[in-house]
Amino acid sequence: MQPLAEPVSNLIEAFNQLPGIGPKTASRLTYFLLRADDSVSLNLANALLVLKSGTLFCSICQNIADRDPCNICDDTQRDPSIICVVEEPLDVQAIERTREYHGKYHVLHGAISPVQGVGPDDLKIRELLQRLQLADSETPVTELLMATNPNLEGEATAMYIARLVKPFGLRVTRLARGLPVGGDLEYADEVTLGRALSGRSEM
Repeated sequence: MQPLAEPVSNLIEAFNQLPGIGPKTASRLTYFLLRADDSVSLNLANALLVLKSGTLFCSICQNIADRDPCNICDDTQRDPSIICVVEEPLDVQAIERTREYHGKYHVLHGAISPVQGVGPDDLKIRELLQRLQLADSETPVTELLMATNPNLEGEATAMYIARLVKPFGLRVTRLARGLPVGGDLEYADEVTLGRALSGRSEM
């Protein structure tokens, strides 16, 4: 088998390190860039360079932004009394798309996972506690909405934070979970159906 040119194999290896991209996809992307117009590769290279130099963590919510504070934290129209705690910046985007939430956010950048070696100190939990301690008495935080993922790691993280913030006297809530729209009851697992029953609401 003829060895690949070094620049080609280097790029394939670089793509292969990205999450969700296996060797075949990495090869396809590399050969696409080889065949594409030079402007495509240059635009990609410039975007990657600016990605690191042009972004930062918002000093308030820890979300990735291009200015500090970020647009959401700087928005005086949003309710500062409620903070929605999420695992990743992508979760902020998902909630914002609903147009149903008008409070502030706090991004943890992960979830507690002993299996993967991620502990509380690896997350932005300390920053959340400092934020609650520094809350203005005129606009105090009254509710913490835990919007971590509904899996073992997300549940453990939510429970850990709920215990930590108990001395603040906050109302700690959790996103409701249940049946997806368009789903059939017969295909729902017992846990999902049980949560849908316990979280039922008035019609």
